[in-house]
Amino acid sequence: MKATIFGLIFLFISTAFAQENFPQDAFRSPLDIPLVLAGTFGELRSNHFHSGIDIKTQQREGLKAYAIADGTVTRIKVSLWGYGKVIYIAHPNGYTSVYGHLQKFSPKIEEYINKTQYKKQAFEVEVFPDFGELKVDQGELIAYTGNTGGSSGPHLHFEIRSSVSEKPTNPLLYGYDIKDNTVPVLSGLYVYPLSKDSQVNQSANKLELKFSKQSDGSFLAEKVYATGTIGFGINSFDRQDLAANQNGLYQVQQLVNGKIYTDYDLESFSFGETRYINTLIDYQHFGRYRQRIQKLFKTPRNTMSIYNEVYNNGEIDVAEGLSYNVEILMKDIENNTTKVVIPVEGKKEVLKISKKEDKTAHYLVAKKPNTYDLGGAQVYFPSNTFYEDFYIDLKKGADTVTIHNSTVPAHQNFTITFDAAKFSPEERKQLFIARLDSKLRPSHMTTYKRGNTFSTRTRNLGTYTIAKDSVAPKVRATNFKEKQWLSNYKYLSLQITDDLSGIDTYSATLNGKWILMEYEPKKNTITYNFDANIVDQKECNLEVVVTDNVGNSTTFKSSFYRK
Repeated sequence: MKATIFGLIFLFISTAFAQENFPQDAFRSPLDIPLVLAGTFGELRSNHFHSGIDIKTQQREGLKAYAIADGTVTRIKVSLWGYGKVIYIAHPNGYTSVYGHLQKFSPKIEEYINKTQYKKQAFEVEVFPDFGELKVDQGELIAYTGNTGGSSGPHLHFEIRSSVSEKPTNPLLYGYDIKDNTVPVLSGLYVYPLSKDSQVNQSANKLELKFSKQSDGSFLAEKVYATGTIGFGINSFDRQDLAANQNGLYQVQQLVNGKIYTDYDLESFSFGETRYINTLIDYQHFGRYRQRIQKLFKTPRNTMSIYNEVYNNGEIDVAEGLSYNVEILMKDIENNTTKVVIPVEGKKEVLKISKKEDKTAHYLVAKKPNTYDLGGAQVYFPSNTFYEDFYIDLKKGADTVTIHNSTVPAHQNFTITFDAAKFSPEERKQLFIARLDSKLRPSHMTTYKRGNTFSTRTRNLGTYTIAKDSVAPKVRATNFKEKQWLSNYKYLSLQITDDLSGIDTYSATLNGKWILMEYEPKKNTITYNFDANIVDQKECNLEVVVTDNVGNSTTFKSSFYRK
């Protein structure tokens, strides 16, 4: 206990110094290959900033991952989604390194986590070893790279955080060599009328601006004629020299007549503020076109700490008869810069396009709680569920209701409640709340059942319905057959699928003893790596029970032989 307290005090003291100056020679690379990135720190993702860098692993799994410095393992997690298999290592200089989407751990860490998995009889586990219990040296093998969790391809997700605040910082600030002489790409430029009396180029609505490349490599936008308060937005991304991936920017600056109006960078952020990314981007545009426009003006609910300097909330008050020179600088961490210049002239013109506003029967005030009757359902929004007030579009129904659309982001969960009184108790067992996508395909929502009432909590607007799943999961062996000799096999593999509500639980025994089967939902497979301590009989009897999210269950039995 004393060692743990001492360790925490040491970390706290050292962190106070570590956060001021990013050490350039304290950490080695987590991999033994040239570092090429698939994703950068602070990259704009769905409802969050990317909290690390994604290092390419040459399109394969199983590369050795090493501790970047001496330290102690403080957390190990095995999850179906998120970071999948992940390790957290605290270092004496006040930082914690994180290694995610791993295929498997090093032997000593694998043995440690397996004990917990067998004790809890669960694949998904999370442990927090005592400080100093699992020490590692710089350069020590800790794991092998993989594709587990919410990963769309083999890579290593790598982070460096403060050990005390847990705030992630940009790993490229610590001296890692990434070849990058490529400037960011500007793919879209937009201007927004922001005040009631404002207009741009005879329109009261957002406009996309044309721009052209100049001889010095910068861009010049078409002239903007405006009055009132306006703001700008950019659709931009960065690239490294050795990768074609569209990565995030490091820094964005907006200057008006030489004065900085907006300056923010992705050096660090806190996990508590990451969802406020929805206030940084034009979410309505994203909901419709899946493109993230970064707004260079701040809305009232945008309280993020990424800003170095902001003047007038980044908004430009355009007076008639005056001219303004707007410069937007898009930078990567190597200071490769793309500049666009936008000439603005204060000129009141005849308004040709009035402001678009979709009014409905319900105006939602964000700071107040709101409840709406949808016929067969009810929706409750706690106060501050949304960032702004808006007209909400609601469609009533008996079993299916629509709650606005995907162009408005919710900051916190709201509750949808269905009345299931018309269904019999037996029917209710196979029913669940589902969200329908644009093609009306249902996806299971965690459904809480209390008598005649079904409810779910979500942060996604859209169409919801009551769905029925009466079909049990399917289970089949993929690399062995009944009564087969498997003496030389290293593992057993089975495929498990469900047609509607999805897999909830699975469990497997071999000769009556629980065995650890690793579930990979992206491939619908469960895998058992043979353990001599369990398989000690020539004839082996396997039993696998798979249950879906409404309780339909399938039992798979098979026997095989092994010496």
